[in-house]
Amino acid sequence: MAGFSSHWALAFGLLGNIVSFMVFLSPIPTFYQIYKKKTSEGFQSVPYVVALFSCMLWIFYAFLKSNTTLLITINSVGLFIETIYISFYLFYAPKKPRVQTLKLLVLFIVFGFGFIVLSTLYLVKPSQRAIVVGWICLVFSLCVFIAPLCIVRRVIQTKSVEYMPILLSFFLTISAVMWFFYGLLIKDFVVAVPNVLGFSFGVIQMLLYVAYKNADKNKTNHEQEQEQELPTVMQKQVVVLEEQNISDQTMEIVKLSAVLQSEINTLPQV
Repeated sequence: MAGFSSHWALAFGLLGNIVSFMVFLSPIPTFYQIYKKKTSEGFQSVPYVVALFSCMLWIFYAFLKSNTTLLITINSVGLFIETIYISFYLFYAPKKPRVQTLKLLVLFIVFGFGFIVLSTLYLVKPSQRAIVVGWICLVFSLCVFIAPLCIVRRVIQTKSVEYMPILLSFFLTISAVMWFFYGLLIKDFVVAVPNVLGFSFGVIQMLLYVAYKNADKNKTNHEQEQEQELPTVMQKQVVVLEEQNISDQTMEIVKLSAVLQSEINTLPQV
């Protein structure tokens, strides 16, 4: 039975690595938009900073436990990719978002991660370190799933999914399923528990995308209709103006005729 569970755990762990790799690649369309616009204005850096911090925590947690190769591999890849994303974001960010992102990096990486490592190594007993760091990983894993929800408010306010990273939400949902079963099979609640909420949050984001994706199409169609109607309206205005001009000219002619008629009537009759 143990051998059966270990084989399934390996299978779900490998699938989790593959899907998580896709999760890390899913923001590429977002950064392609940033590249085309030459600005990251309107996009949030919070999900990528939190994901970077989470990868660092999971690597630290994995080194405190045994048989955690699959956790080390995928989070090392994630650490590298998230670093590239954040660097790219900072390069194209306006001054204010750039400063805010740098503050987040200092807060999470320098103070946050540094404090966790130092306090764990010097204040916690070796036998308890994995448990303490595991609980911290659990909390920040939830933050990774919750972080994209900061965009949900923007989507609801603008009724637009332009800034909704739907691929990220989709792959996070699939990844949550894989890692939940992996954690369940290896009896590691630190891995399993966050992915229950991760799945729930992913479903919420995808439902929101489905609800508002047609709003962008309707908005675009409305703008196109307005553009098509504009020449017609202008033509109608021109026609009205021409009719007014003709009416004015006709009135002038009538008036002139009346004046001439009155002058003729005043002439002596022969």
